[in-house]
Amino acid sequence: MRKILAAIIMTTFLSGCQTADETLTTSSTPIAVTGATASAIAGDMASRLAEQAGPAGTTTLKIDKDTSEYAAALEAALKGWGYTVIADGKIGKDQKPVEVAWSIDSFDGQVLARISTPAIALGRAYTATSVGATPASPLSIMQRN
Repeated sequence: MRKILAAIIMTTFLSGCQTADETLTTSSTPIAVTGATASAIAGDMASRLAEQAGPAGTTTLKIDKDTSEYAAALEAALKGWGYTVIADGKIGKDQKPVEVAWSIDSFDGQVLARISTPAIALGRAYTATSVGATPASPLSIMQRN
């Protein structure tokens, strides 16, 4: 009887440690990255995406239109790597573009950049400097099936 009572009490305590909410919380803050910092981060992330995403000449990328300097720098960097980039949403009948999503946030004084496609997600932390940005972490690569 004591073992059953002890098991019930232990189960009660352990069930209190579980959460029913599957929502992830973050404490990052969206920021506006401008100038040389935007160009440096966009250039690095575009080059890393080019390493992982496949040949630029045959791949068309679609990104959402955004007026931020980082969005413009990312679009220019991807075009610099030879990708056809669609940012206005106008897709031809023959085109099957790869959707690209990106985010840029601030956390603990660093800039967190992420770029993803349906097949891959890349992320990296940067330290902003007066002449651009330098990587502050290794590149995080997540491949999806």
